[in-house]
Amino acid sequence: MTVIAGRYRLLDVLAEGTAGTVWRALDETSGHDVALKEFRAPAGLPADELPLLYARREREARAAGRITHPSVVRVLGVATEDGRPWVVTELVRGLTLAETLEAGPLPPREAARVGAEVLAALRAGREAGAPHRGVGPEHVLLAKDGRVVVTGFGATPEDDPGPEAELRSLGALLGAAASSPPSADGRTEALRAVIEGLSHQESSGAPADAEPERALAAERELRRIATGGARPVRRETSSTPPEAGPDRREEPRDDDGKGNGLPGEGSSAAPSRGTRPPRRGHVLLAGALGALLIAGALTYHAVRDDERGPGPGPGGVTSTAPTGPGATGSGVGAATPRS
Repeated sequence: MTVIAGRYRLLDVLAEGTAGTVWRALDETSGHDVALKEFRAPAGLPADELPLLYARREREARAAGRITHPSVVRVLGVATEDGRPWVVTELVRGLTLAETLEAGPLPPREAARVGAEVLAALRAGREAGAPHRGVGPEHVLLAKDGRVVVTGFGATPEDDPGPEAELRSLGALLGAAASSPPSADGRTEALRAVIEGLSHQESSGAPADAEPERALAAERELRRIATGGARPVRRETSSTPPEAGPDRREEPRDDDGKGNGLPGEGSSAAPSRGTRPPRRGHVLLAGALGALLIAGALTYHAVRDDERGPGPGPGGVTSTAPTGPGATGSGVGAATPRS
């Protein structure tokens, strides 16, 4: 078995591509398994340019090591063997998103969860000054412990695609990862809206700090979808509160602990004795007494006017003042029946 930098013993291949090979290796110093990435130079690259390429890859790896986020693979260091850098990272046991999608797309809720974690990782990388060149399914690891981990950080300024392109790449990733069931629900429609927004990020001349806010808003929306919080809520137009329904009626209690008989709102039960409205007979009796009092007052005015006879006072208003000197008439006002 090959040992790299006198410390990392290569065990088996985890992944292989045009840019290099990822090995599972044993760190003989700590006794833990790690992932070791071996870089491969592009075919036809002049030999005198190899040192520049390797130096660049080492700078990128050390920049990615500055990112501390649970959704970003941890870079543990850089080992050098025969002038070539080998990047040492934590070993994440699981499958890449690309491998997972070979079996079919993800349900909307799971796709939203993956998207939220990837977007959080992209934000963390940009804040640490080590952005991603463009995230793809091969850069996303779905760990066996449930984590979503992103690799491939550490772009240099000349390789930085910019935050808008970064979000567009995430939109394309989610578009390829999410399934679209025949009967779309609120969660599916909300996810489609987020994917549409991410996939069409265009420069609008907005301030530089606007892009992080837009990315954060998209991440929050994805988390709401992932937790089921994006389902549309049907709002009722009735003013009856929810607890007033027949199955959720509550009865207030008096001080002695007995129910006072108050029905729940919207119930047809009769009100209690203490809060019962006036009976119809009482209302009719009060109306009849009022009519008699009004009739008596009118009769009284007619008799007084016939007895006094001075004619209308100034302004055409009939005077109700006593006619004799020193008289102390009681004034009409509101007639009060004698008891």
